[in-house]
Amino acid sequence: MLSNQYSITEVKQIIGAEGEIINDDIISVLLTDSRKINTGAEGLFFALSGRRNGHEFIAEAFAAGVRNFVVKEGPEIKLPGANFLIVYDVLTALQTLTRHHRERFNLQVIGITGSNGKTIVKEWLYQLMAADNNIVRNPKSYNSQIGVPLSVWQINEKSDLGIFEAGISLPGEMEKLEAIIKPGIGVLTHLGTAHDEGFETTRDKVLEKLKLFRRCSLLIHNYDQLVDYQNDIPATTCFTWSRNFKQADLFVFSETIIKKNYYLRAQYKGHEIECLIPFLDQASVENAIICWATLLAIGYSPEETDKRLERLSPVSMRLELKTGVNDCSVIDDTYNSDFHSLEIALDFLNQQNQHKKKTLILSDIYQSGLQEDALYKQVADLIKSKKVDKFIGVGEALLSHRDYFDIPEKYFYTDTTELLNNLLTVGFKSETVLIKGSRSFEFERVSRALVQKTHETVMEINLNAMLNNLNYYKSQLRPGVKLMAMVKAFSYGSGTFELANMLQYNKVDYLAVAYTDEGIGLRQAGISMPIMVLNAEQSAFDKLVEYKLEPVLYSFGLFDDFIKYVQRNDIVNYPVHLKIDTGMRRLGFEPLEVEMLCDLLEENKFLRIVSIYSHLAASEAAEHDEFTHGQIDKFKTATAQLEECLGYNVIKHILNTSGITRWSSAQFDMVRLGIGLYGIDAAIPADNAALQPITTLKTSISQVKKVVAGDTVGYGRKGVMQRDGRIATVRIGYADGYLRAFGNGVGKMYVNGIVTPTVGNIAMDMCMIDVTEVDAKEGDEVIVFNEQHRIEDLATQIGTIPYEILTNISQRVKRVYFYE
Repeated sequence: MLSNQYSITEVKQIIGAEGEIINDDIISVLLTDSRKINTGAEGLFFALSGRRNGHEFIAEAFAAGVRNFVVKEGPEIKLPGANFLIVYDVLTALQTLTRHHRERFNLQVIGITGSNGKTIVKEWLYQLMAADNNIVRNPKSYNSQIGVPLSVWQINEKSDLGIFEAGISLPGEMEKLEAIIKPGIGVLTHLGTAHDEGFETTRDKVLEKLKLFRRCSLLIHNYDQLVDYQNDIPATTCFTWSRNFKQADLFVFSETIIKKNYYLRAQYKGHEIECLIPFLDQASVENAIICWATLLAIGYSPEETDKRLERLSPVSMRLELKTGVNDCSVIDDTYNSDFHSLEIALDFLNQQNQHKKKTLILSDIYQSGLQEDALYKQVADLIKSKKVDKFIGVGEALLSHRDYFDIPEKYFYTDTTELLNNLLTVGFKSETVLIKGSRSFEFERVSRALVQKTHETVMEINLNAMLNNLNYYKSQLRPGVKLMAMVKAFSYGSGTFELANMLQYNKVDYLAVAYTDEGIGLRQAGISMPIMVLNAEQSAFDKLVEYKLEPVLYSFGLFDDFIKYVQRNDIVNYPVHLKIDTGMRRLGFEPLEVEMLCDLLEENKFLRIVSIYSHLAASEAAEHDEFTHGQIDKFKTATAQLEECLGYNVIKHILNTSGITRWSSAQFDMVRLGIGLYGIDAAIPADNAALQPITTLKTSISQVKKVVAGDTVGYGRKGVMQRDGRIATVRIGYADGYLRAFGNGVGKMYVNGIVTPTVGNIAMDMCMIDVTEVDAKEGDEVIVFNEQHRIEDLATQIGTIPYEILTNISQRVKRVYFYE
């Protein structure tokens, strides 16, 4: 039996489970997500309970071929031939099994933790040592209570070095991860404020992180960070580095920039050594110093270490979803290629529904630790299981194994240049294209050829941050309460199908749009989940019904128009939603009109009322709580009346984003999540780490000019320089959504981390900023807003609300979607 294969009887004994074994199957794959099952034949599904109960997806996993399950409780229905291992805690069972697996192997393991830089340091250590070792490591940033077990499960008899990162957010978590990873060498990265909210003090958090090194014989760390923890360091030997203290083992005493490289000199074992790092930003420099120290600590010579560090390449931890040529969508993952990150990227490809055709461009995979035949057989099987329609392989290895790929449309090229010369032959139209390549193949050239050329001003949308926000609000809901996501107005300026795909994949119950054409766009992009239309128009009833959209009826006039339409077209039980005006005084039936509405609904076979809802006018404001209470009471009365006359229960919902935060007692059957999905909630302070802003708006400098005191700048000569200085023109104006109100010093942008005020009036396509105090040059990036310089700040500057800032961003501004 192979090293990562276990009989189900063995698994039962290892995790201490109950349950009858029907078939003593062999398992080799651990599964925690029913949406990501490639093949269920040797899979063991763990029905984890978190924000969603994994037991609800057992049937889905069974349909995908899984026959072995670890559960807290058996299924209500019999599934023929399935084994159910019953345990008290499913997560603990997963961790116990992988801990047992780790203990079977006597390989050297490096364990990494810290607040920032864990994944980069892990990936760079992999780059630096892959030539000498068969390395197993976390895919991407799989460093959680679930991610670490799944990562350690990859260890096999060929592995001679493990590099695993561990992330924690609460007390008691690291002890479990340490037992699974069991590192002999520890690396502590930068300690910052991440996850401070989970601990009473910073000291508590640091002590929790140090538990990872409980059994380490060597710990590499920044001397400065652990000065106050000398008695708490568990490792027997420490190798320290510092930029401030000479007593460190590696004392970095000189730092110089030479031709876009960072040149470091240090004292080590009484000698001066040097190293050149191909990065300039301080986070990368610190991470590279950690890698420098690690290689020296484990025995690499200073000369060899310098040679390897100089060849470090950037680590791209995120996929970029961009608009492509010929109605294509392009997923850009052009900087790394290994089997596990390929699997993650293919799952993201399959979340995309905007095009039926799915295409993969893949380069040869290096340093996999597998023989080529075994590797490319696995790759071919994976691609087939993910239902890729078109495959383009680039590289000698893929070319020589082309017969493994059983795909209807496939092309193979020896190198990237040959592919680029044949792009027209291959042809790309109305398809989603995943570009996945090792850095040496320079697949960024392919990306440039396939991505639509647009305006340099870009709005970046972080899909992981959106998912974090979604999960935060889900965690506030009582069991069984549904969630409707508001994606009206181009998803508050953030996109359409790009966000809807993510919401559908993560099983939101409903989407809501403002107008029928927005719903049609989502349907045409492959969104199949229920969609509510807030402002259905009589002229669009045909399209509304054709695309299975569900209208809100809020007045007797609209009610009559829709009834006549469905009667005329012989439609029965069409799903609709009713809106009650409890105090917003905008749209909706008045409470006094409910009795008349009941008369129209009794024994009405043409409509089926799916939900009844109302909208809170001031859910975020404590001073209006009495009014909000009144709205909720009116809503309860109206829905009780309507349900009585209908003779059946409907979904009831009144809470918006701030309502979810402040009015948990009024969740009813569903809540509506709007601006909170995008990281903004008026009821939550901006510095609260629970929410993450999902958008970054950035542009660049077109030109820099020297100006003298008294010079005027821009239209109407409104900007007047009070001193000699420099003005930068940037590529954003009011046609992009940067409103004229930001002119004349009201608006602030960031250049190289420094605040720069606007000068003069905002023009249609550009504006000017004062860069006198900044080392700014043509082409430099300019941040309009991001996680630090928040949308709320911009709203305050011009006396508006974040909604207006977001929804004003023009669609000519290119959207790029990131997913880690």
